[in-house]
Amino acid sequence: MNFLELVQKRQSTRKYSSRPVDRKLIDQCIEAARLAPSARNTQPWSFIVIDDPKRIAELSEKAFSGIYKSTGFAGEAPVLIVVITKKTDYITRLGAQIRNVKYSLIDIGIACEHLILQAEELGLGTCWLGWFNAKQVKKVLKLPRSTQIDILISLGYPHESTKQRRKQRRSLNEIRRYNENSF
Repeated sequence: MNFLELVQKRQSTRKYSSRPVDRKLIDQCIEAARLAPSARNTQPWSFIVIDDPKRIAELSEKAFSGIYKSTGFAGEAPVLIVVITKKTDYITRLGAQIRNVKYSLIDIGIACEHLILQAEELGLGTCWLGWFNAKQVKKVLKLPRSTQIDILISLGYPHESTKQRRKQRRSLNEIRRYNENSF
């Protein structure tokens, strides 16, 4: 499949098969993320892969409870990936402050999209999660309080009942302009 077909096919998966995911496939997804570009090549990411069902249950109970229960479906996935945002170098942080742009968030966004598209190509479903109890995730994983966790990704084979949904997006003419001075 070509790139546009891959992007058209990719959708958030919220119901997973219980089938385990081979670590070689997970590593292919992490490798795709590793190869992502980043501001000044700082690569401000690291990934903790949770694929043990007991650890997933423990993490899910804490990460997706209370006000975060709407993302509880992720606890049914056979893999959870915790995306850690690393501190960037001084010059990148200075540039980010001057421009008022969080380059590290852009960078991990690119890396995670690489991971997610690689997963799609391999027949795996994913869901990008920003709504979870980061404090509890750190506690369960025994990470320092200073650790920055902006994203969790659930990953696994989509449940057999999963249907392809029609994408609802603004038209190309609504989002693209050539050589115009104003938006």
